[in-house]
Amino acid sequence: MKTVIKERTSKNFKKLQARLRGAVGKAIHDYNMIEEGDRVMVCLSGGKDSYTMLDLLLSLQRKAPIKFEILAVNLDQKQPGFPEHILPNYLDSLGVSYRIVEEDTYSTVTRVIPEGKTMCGLCSRLRRGILYRVAQEEGATKIALGHHRDDIVETLFLNMFHGGRLKAMPPKLLSDNRKNMIIRPLAYCSEREIIRYANAREFPIIPCNLCGSQENLQRAKIKEMLQAWERESPGRIDSIFRSIQNVSPSQLADRELFDFADLGKATDI
Repeated sequence: MKTVIKERTSKNFKKLQARLRGAVGKAIHDYNMIEEGDRVMVCLSGGKDSYTMLDLLLSLQRKAPIKFEILAVNLDQKQPGFPEHILPNYLDSLGVSYRIVEEDTYSTVTRVIPEGKTMCGLCSRLRRGILYRVAQEEGATKIALGHHRDDIVETLFLNMFHGGRLKAMPPKLLSDNRKNMIIRPLAYCSEREIIRYANAREFPIIPCNLCGSQENLQRAKIKEMLQAWERESPGRIDSIFRSIQNVSPSQLADRELFDFADLGKATDI
């Protein structure tokens, strides 16, 4: 306990906090994520990422030049042994407005997906649909998800290796039904620093026992590959992330993104 308290008051922690707060602020500014009068629904899973996102957004809310509301929302998917009291107790201690949504997606996923198969895809789709519905019920203008820089890069490689698509997670996204705006305030934050921050803040972490406990997931393999690259060449993940912010359509091969067919047909003047 003394070690953690010392860490939270140390110069290194304050620098880390300032760095993460600055990264979130920059992402919000760069992509116009939050505007005056917004009601931001912060999706809180009980993991390190969503705790950090809520903590930093609350900090920025107090100092922001604009006014916006925060509503924390947790989806209780009725996983066996889920500690239902942890998040309400934590949010009550902060004085944050929140809603706990109870939906038994666990039974659906375990019934539909054969044993030993990856549950993440179906679980994610069900969760997304419920959160979209709740956002409409609550009048939320933005839905904040806790995906960070490393998640975005991992998704890029997952889509390339297993989907044949050059696609990642955008920092800001309008849902297909055009009714929900999704934002990712941690888009510029590294997982390594989020782990340090969450440990120092002593968030009451709730592990995911449904999909997180599954072994040999493709995302886990991608993560291992990227971590190996990062050890070999520090800064590589950040460089990859910057590359998806600096796209040159004419240097790729997507005929819908760039008009290769008519290239060179223009008459020289």
